[in-house]
Parts: sequence; C-alpha cells; structure tokens
Amino acid sequence: MNRLTLALGVALATLVAAAPVAASPSAAKATTITVKMKEFKFILSKQTVPHGTVTFKLVNIGKLAHDFRIAGKTSKLIQPGKTGKFVVTLKKGKLPYNCPVPGHTAAGMKGKLTVT
Repeated sequence: MNRLTLALGVALATLVAAAPVAASPSAAKATTITVKMKEFKFILSKQTVPHGTVTFKLVNIGKLAHDFRIAGKTSKLIQPGKTGKFVVTLKKGKLPYNCPVPGHTAAGMKGKLTVT
C-alpha cells in the first residue's frame, strides 16, 4: 500500500509540475493599446500587435467627441476628457482604422495597424 501511495504521489507531482508548461503555448495572448484621440488624429501606443484579442484603451484628449473603428467594429462615442474600452479580435494583416464621426476621417483621423 505504501508503494502505491508513493507511486501515485510521484505521478501527481509530475502532472502538477508539467501542467503550467503544457498550458503556456496554447494560452491566448491579450494585447492592450492606448489610443489617444484628438482633433484630428490618433496617437497609438503601439503600431504593431500580435493577432488575437486586442483591448483598445480609448482616451479622448480633444475638444470633440470621437470614436474608433477597426475590423468592421466601432467603439462607443467617447466624449471630450473621457476614456473608454474597446475589445476586438484581430486577424493578421494591415488593418485600417478611423474615426467614423462625419468629417473626422477626411480630416486625418485614420491609419493602419499592423497585426502579425
């Protein structure tokens, strides 16, 4: 009985020690980008991100309301001096982004984010 208990204990310890290593490669990477918005441009904290879930922390430092559109998804309108959070799953490529408030894209609130 003692040998069986010892064998089970060793097997369990081996599984527990190996579990974090096995889980690491498949764990999804989450990325956060701070996007400062003002008239009439975006300032992104990162220009390149890995594909997967990306959280955009939207910070409106301008005097007008702005929002952020990428990959067919649009954030809520962020009022001057306010912040918001916008989560999107992105595929690889050079993805265009813009502010869909009328006239803002034409005024320069646009760009491309590289997703690897």
